[in-house]
Amino acid sequence: MWSRAEGKFSILVLGLWVLVSLVSLVWTPQSLWATDGYQVWKAPSAQHWLGTDGTGADVLSWLMAGSHTNLLISLLAVLLAALLGLLLLTAMLASNQLLAAGTVVVVDALISLPTVLLALMLAVPLGPSIAVIVISCGIGYGLNLARIVRPQALLAAGSDYALSAKANGAGGWRIMLDHILPNVMPTMAVQLSLSAGTALLAESGLTYLGIGVPSGVPSWGHSLATSVKFIDVFPLTVLWPGLLVTMVVVALNVCGDLLRQAMDPVSNPELRKLAA
Repeated sequence: MWSRAEGKFSILVLGLWVLVSLVSLVWTPQSLWATDGYQVWKAPSAQHWLGTDGTGADVLSWLMAGSHTNLLISLLAVLLAALLGLLLLTAMLASNQLLAAGTVVVVDALISLPTVLLALMLAVPLGPSIAVIVISCGIGYGLNLARIVRPQALLAAGSDYALSAKANGAGGWRIMLDHILPNVMPTMAVQLSLSAGTALLAESGLTYLGIGVPSGVPSWGHSLATSVKFIDVFPLTVLWPGLLVTMVVVALNVCGDLLRQAMDPVSNPELRKLAA
């Protein structure tokens, strides 16, 4: 990945994201709650590198603090999507035809449910919270993951080496872990990286609708939601969080595609040489 220009871009952006998230846990340039009525909507300066918002708070500090919130949301959403997707995929490949067919029908029915609608349903009992974003995104992306990976998993399950392992007494979980999962990992890497990027966009959208990150919790979506109404007068306060979200989403998408190429022996000659 590092040998390609887009790989360098992806690794550097994602690495910087993680680094800033860790640093923000212990240090930010200004206190998040330090406001100054005489420093409202100020342009970038030596004291406030990215300017101030409508309360006089430092924009850079809030964006740094919001980075670990968005990182947490992306990681939890991807983890939930991976667990749910693998569970559904295992049920789809079960030897019990009734269970396999029933799971396919359920996934096809639920996959049409929009993530926003699911978030609205969860916001009623839970209220605006990070859990609403994680659960709605995790369920939606997990269903999509199982649906996309299923055809490739069926090919792997019907391959000679999988059938040979079954004839030698290997159980369903052993075949799944040893023979099916390694074959679908490149596709899963792409889908999970796309899910991580989409979770960032969903956080921004749901927070703007008032059902995402609650007020007072720093996040990039919260910074966008509070400043977008002043975009005509103070465009810089919208530019910074929007630019961060865009760069990280692009880096995640590029990272997923490069991971697929790096993990696939067909597209990675170095991997074939290593295997040989």
